[in-house]
Amino acid sequence: MTRAAVSCAVTTLDSIKRSLVGLRMPRALEVLDATIRRIEQGEIDGISALDEILTEELTLRENRRVKTALLVARLTTIKTLAGFDFAFQPSLDRERILALAELTFIDRAEVVHLLGPPGTGKSHLATALAVEAVKAGRSVVFSTLADLITSLAKAERDGSLRERIRYLCRAALLVVDEIGYLPVIPGGGNLFFQLVNARYERGAMILTSNRGFAEWGEVFGDPVVATALLDRLLHHAVVIQIEGASYRLRQHADLVPEHVRSKAVIIPPPAPKRRGRPPRKALSAHAAG
Repeated sequence: MTRAAVSCAVTTLDSIKRSLVGLRMPRALEVLDATIRRIEQGEIDGISALDEILTEELTLRENRRVKTALLVARLTTIKTLAGFDFAFQPSLDRERILALAELTFIDRAEVVHLLGPPGTGKSHLATALAVEAVKAGRSVVFSTLADLITSLAKAERDGSLRERIRYLCRAALLVVDEIGYLPVIPGGGNLFFQLVNARYERGAMILTSNRGFAEWGEVFGDPVVATALLDRLLHHAVVIQIEGASYRLRQHADLVPEHVRSKAVIIPPPAPKRRGRPPRKALSAHAAG
């Protein structure tokens, strides 16, 4: 190659680098020199090189998008389906869980209930499905029931409850973890009902609980509100019962008392037949009292 040709190539390469900087393509700029050397050594042609450079940049941007979306969803702990030990929980239908990972339940605005004793993988599965939704570009909000009700109560005190519920309804998937683990504050059941009612048949949800549906009156401190919640949450629902020992305690099973290891399975009752929504005024009056 003549000196003039080399000078021209260098000038062109500098121009490409300036363009990549202007287009805010840092990963493409980072791999450019190595890719040029591979072209010069005959390892790849120009078209393949361009494809690799753009793929690197696209991958970086997608990783950034997913990372940001996970933060927005409040998914601080990342779990995956690949990391779930299905062999440890043989009661679970692996194919059924993988079918949920296709996310068609989100399109149908269904509610997925994951029920089972503590430590059986409910939160892991809920988180993993939420991560799959984020990767697929779906908007997700993840919260424990206690934190969710606390945020709704604060919004009610601030006079911004309607805006808070509207925000939570914008998410394609709302994951509510740990139903039944902590007492619900007075009035919390009614606040949760308002959210559920607003999302009913409009947005998908995943709920995890260590309590059977028959115990929800106790969980929410109000049988009427619990019945109204279940009326909506079981209408378009997928109920998955996990029957097994605690995954977290598997290495110390001999130290766990027998009555804990043999804890009774949470058996959900059949979904109630819908007979129309309860009168809204009656429910509001009861909750207000």
